[in-house]
Amino acid sequence: MTHPSDEIFCEKGEFLAGKTIVMGITGSIAAVECFGTIRELVRYGADVIPVMTAEALKLVTPDALEFASGYKPVTELSGLTEHVTMLNGDDKADLLLIYPATANTISKIANGIDDTTVTSMATVALGSGVPVAIAPAMHQAMYDNPAVRENIEKLDSWGVHFIGPRIKDGRAKVAPTDEVVANVKRILANSPIKGKKVLIIGGRSEEPIDSMRLISNRSTGMMAKDLAEAAFERGADTELWMGACSVTLPEYIPTVRFNSVEDLAELTEEIDHDIVIVPAALSDFKLREVRDGKISSDSDLTLDLDPAPKILPMITSRCKTVVGFKAESGLTEDQLIKKARSRLSEYGLYAVVANDIDSAGKEEISVIMVREDFEDVITGSKKEIAGEILDQYFGGE
Repeated sequence: MTHPSDEIFCEKGEFLAGKTIVMGITGSIAAVECFGTIRELVRYGADVIPVMTAEALKLVTPDALEFASGYKPVTELSGLTEHVTMLNGDDKADLLLIYPATANTISKIANGIDDTTVTSMATVALGSGVPVAIAPAMHQAMYDNPAVRENIEKLDSWGVHFIGPRIKDGRAKVAPTDEVVANVKRILANSPIKGKKVLIIGGRSEEPIDSMRLISNRSTGMMAKDLAEAAFERGADTELWMGACSVTLPEYIPTVRFNSVEDLAELTEEIDHDIVIVPAALSDFKLREVRDGKISSDSDLTLDLDPAPKILPMITSRCKTVVGFKAESGLTEDQLIKKARSRLSEYGLYAVVANDIDSAGKEEISVIMVREDFEDVITGSKKEIAGEILDQYFGGE
């Protein structure tokens, strides 16, 4: 018999296919968020088994979580020794995710106190080498309590992964679903870039004309955002440098903003990364002289332009594995490949992603991936292409 959760299984991809996640749910009001988070994990192919404390049962119902996951939640330990069978032995789960985690549960786990379904799961997971991730949720005063912070630090030193919280309005709020799912993918990733320092440089530059006006372009920054998320999910130590953009940036990825090409040129002195990927749409020109104030709209205006600094040579002088992007308009596929190969050799790049400029701002695009030893045309959403770039260029999963 088909369960309703089967309808969304792998709906968004197979990143977590074959992975089993035990989700420990404790007595925070943030427990009401676990329904949506379970569903999102299922959409990426995970099997999610809910485990609920007695306090969690006051906030969410087992029936709702069984509908979300397809598994009957564990609400008490029985003669089946669920904590042992799920988290020890040959068929043990891949991850124990405690979402949300109260101050009480965090402190009990850190001090070996084992008196709820969830703390029993944690005891076995920590003893059998199953990765443990904790998403705290509590009032900020509780989060700032020295004993709680000491217990968090202790668990961190044991290798427990902490996701969030978001400090807002006097509360240490549970991390949102997208951040939790991204971190679950990251923890369970098996990619060659796991642990590598990866820098994504994206968005559009803005070259000032006066204090009000500027020269820019229509790049949205979406590809850079998707690349940063894909690198993070594959376990890379990811950093994002972003110019102007039209997309919401992930709060869980460290981000540095820049305006002009010269601003970015200064930032390149800080590059010490293993891999740099540059889908940024940067101006080829800058104003010879930027006017103070606002130029009157009644005056004739002539713009004197000088070449802007070339960023790729600055990057390749500091990193040997650099992926550049080449956008052109109206070229045949062969002409676009030729342009990409020219850039590959001119700047000593590891690889180039070439595309038609008409793809700017669009969700579905085609790109040509070019390296010295191969070329490939791929079509899909920018999110899908971001994953392909990382997996094909760097040996993926």
